[in-house]
Amino acid sequence: MDKFQNKYRISSHRKPNWDYSFDGIYFITLAIQDRKCILGEIIDDRMVLSDYGLIVKTEWEKSFHIRNELFLDEYVIMPNHIHGIIFLEKPNNIGGNVETHGRVSLRGRVSLPHRRPKSISSFVAGFKSRVNTVVNNYIDDNLLDIPKYNKYNRFFQPNYYDHIIQNAQSLKNIRNYIVNNPLNWKKDELF
Repeated sequence: MDKFQNKYRISSHRKPNWDYSFDGIYFITLAIQDRKCILGEIIDDRMVLSDYGLIVKTEWEKSFHIRNELFLDEYVIMPNHIHGIIFLEKPNNIGGNVETHGRVSLRGRVSLPHRRPKSISSFVAGFKSRVNTVVNNYIDDNLLDIPKYNKYNRFFQPNYYDHIIQNAQSLKNIRNYIVNNPLNWKKDELF
């Protein structure tokens, strides 16, 4: 492991040599810091959202209305994480095709060391930032005696999981996994 600011950290989860600003179909998972179950609970195999969960749902869906390069497929909010399939499709994208399926061509290109505009990482950063703002406003509006969220007290874990979906069978399997996630909550690794 590499050291960063005298602390150990794990290597990046991102796929080496992949440019996340190019068209593709992505399965992402964002987890709540320390995996706290604050987004709701599973009751009778159904997810019932808490106020925080409703904020996350609203901001998640809103994200796809304000970004014309992103399209939301299947998603689910769980007690301590969110899973989603995202199509990234920008006009005039160039690069080598990996495989064509459905609405977008998957393209590969060498990654650059910074967050690119209209990329999966810029979407995730913007979404997390917006959720922090709205949750902090909720804390203020309801006079809650709890600390606000910031870079020292995070709402979401700083990293996220992603998987590049490369064929129809994988897309079908991941959609099925998302739809059935509440039914399988007690078997989930994030439980």
